[in-house]
Amino acid sequence: MANSQPDAPKKFRLSQNHHMTIPWNAFISQERVPAKNAPLRERASVIGRVGIIMLSCGTGAWRVRDAMNTIARVLGVTCSADIGLTSIQFTCFADDDSYSQILSLPNTGVNTDKLNIMEGFVANFANDFSTTTIRTIHNQIDKIQQKPAQYTPVISGLAAALACSGFIFLLGGGIPEMVCSFIGAGIGNFTRSVMGKHRMTTFASIAISVAIAGIAYMISFKLFEANFQVLAQHEAGYIGAMLFVIPGFPFITSILDLSKLDMRSGLERLTYAIMITLIASLVGWLVALLFHFQPENFLPLGLSPIILMLLRLPASFCGVFGFSIMFNSTVRMATVAGCIGAVANTLRLELVDLTTLPPAAAAFLAALLAGLIASVVNRFNGYPRISLTVPSIVIMVPGLYIYRAVYSIGINQISVGALWLTKAALIIMFLPLGLFVARALLDREWRHFD
Repeated sequence: MANSQPDAPKKFRLSQNHHMTIPWNAFISQERVPAKNAPLRERASVIGRVGIIMLSCGTGAWRVRDAMNTIARVLGVTCSADIGLTSIQFTCFADDDSYSQILSLPNTGVNTDKLNIMEGFVANFANDFSTTTIRTIHNQIDKIQQKPAQYTPVISGLAAALACSGFIFLLGGGIPEMVCSFIGAGIGNFTRSVMGKHRMTTFASIAISVAIAGIAYMISFKLFEANFQVLAQHEAGYIGAMLFVIPGFPFITSILDLSKLDMRSGLERLTYAIMITLIASLVGWLVALLFHFQPENFLPLGLSPIILMLLRLPASFCGVFGFSIMFNSTVRMATVAGCIGAVANTLRLELVDLTTLPPAAAAFLAALLAGLIASVVNRFNGYPRISLTVPSIVIMVPGLYIYRAVYSIGINQISVGALWLTKAALIIMFLPLGLFVARALLDREWRHFD
């Protein structure tokens, strides 16, 4: 994280990092003064630090601002913040004084476990920390910030493998596509996790992991084809091996931010999501050209509607559970999200198959149901809604449509590509709209502004 302010302490040390680490304890000048009575600069440092850690977890601007405001009220400060994808600009006011800071992150990501811990910290701040010192508060935040990821790259790879194999079944793939997607996505996300530990740039990690996933799928498919007489038409499942990079969190939170008129955050998140999607799609297209694969329709599974519906439930659960683990959710949180997603996504698919409802409208109703269930669950266990709703609907993001659009445009079939892109855009817009309506129905603070 980087910081720039007009009167920073002289204790700052030079760093070789592009984003310099902030020595938060350097702001402390009075050790024994309760936080409420500390100088404005010290109180502002707590408010800003809470906001930047919340932002690093991947949540939207509304939730970040709400957390900062909650801390500010307890500390007797008025806070005004402008929030983006990786930076916060804010000013704190108290009495006749004001203090401004600009904080930034070196990268963005998703960490639902840390988000859950931070929301608990904010909710209990008035009872636990209002009478303690600024140093005590920073020490507690240190413990939260330094909490390591729960899962190793191997577990992250297996989570992606599980998610993408379930994903490809829901798209219409059979056992060959599921097995090869499991292998490709697992190796691909393992690679991305290892690169993430070495702090490789986003462009490189996405491009290399998608390329490796696609190549792993195609090699495993060629082996299956040669040894088990698998039909060549099953090659279309290679798309499933790349779906672990779908930027579900920024896609969903971007529209939610725009709906609350957090234009800067919404547009930056949307740009980031589009960037990730384009990189993944273009790399996947190049790999497909290398192996002469095409995104054809899947072979019919030959299952009855009842059997198909019953199989969609566990496949949807596996997809959501896997994505939740990739987002660093606890197993219990991922299980709850998986159950919500199993119900909501199966409803969406059944509506598309059994009614004349357009896919975008079915996606809206499924997201609405997921949002309503998550709001009820939130009241019982306190899990952040976004930690349940986004994983439960991320498998509804039309990654297949987006890839087919890019592939068609890449081979100069512009009209076909535009058609797939339009279908994808409609679904992507209706998914967060369903969550917005659910939140507006059950959360008074969300449906009003002040």
